[in-house]
Amino acid sequence: MNGAPAGPVIRRRISVPRVLLGAVLILGLALAGAIVANRVDTRVPVLAVARDIAAGQTITDADLTVVRIAAEAGVATVPEAQRTTVAGRTASMPVAAGTLLHEGLLGEVVFPAAGQAVIALGVKPGHAPSGLAAGTKVTVLIVPTAGAAGGVATSAGPVVHAKATVVSVEQAADQSGQQVVSLLLASADATKVASTVGEPSLIQLGAGR
Repeated sequence: MNGAPAGPVIRRRISVPRVLLGAVLILGLALAGAIVANRVDTRVPVLAVARDIAAGQTITDADLTVVRIAAEAGVATVPEAQRTTVAGRTASMPVAAGTLLHEGLLGEVVFPAAGQAVIALGVKPGHAPSGLAAGTKVTVLIVPTAGAAGGVATSAGPVVHAKATVVSVEQAADQSGQQVVSLLLASADATKVASTVGEPSLIQLGAGR
């Protein structure tokens, strides 16, 4: 079968210099973009707390971590460059993991503050949310008990309640399964809670409460 005569085959030559030039331009633009992005990044490296620190505890380098933040004017922070001078200083109050470090958290212990107190409560399993940690806001509830009638505890008055902040959580030394929760609360509330006979329950509050 006779077909139409095939036309000439056109082959394009690849210009190696042009390909290399294009690659260099792309790399150059990418590098320039990275430099510009780095220059406009207004975040600064500051110190934060890597794990819970108790009041009066000597801070070690392992207690610190570095985060980059875009701190607004007036936000107290400690620059990363001061890391070596912070290690060895004392925490003036309990500091929860993740907190941005500032000078107010360092130095002479000022905890608890005037008008506040710290108490420890033994909390039975099921009477507090799991995962309680330092800094958690809670409400303490205690139903006062006067005694037992037929094996059932009887109420001795209205329910006692108070807002508090968790300072620490530890397992009881015995085999009771209880947690020993240290709480920071107003002095008047601390006296009321500590003097009430009954089983305390802790209710975790949402942010901003």
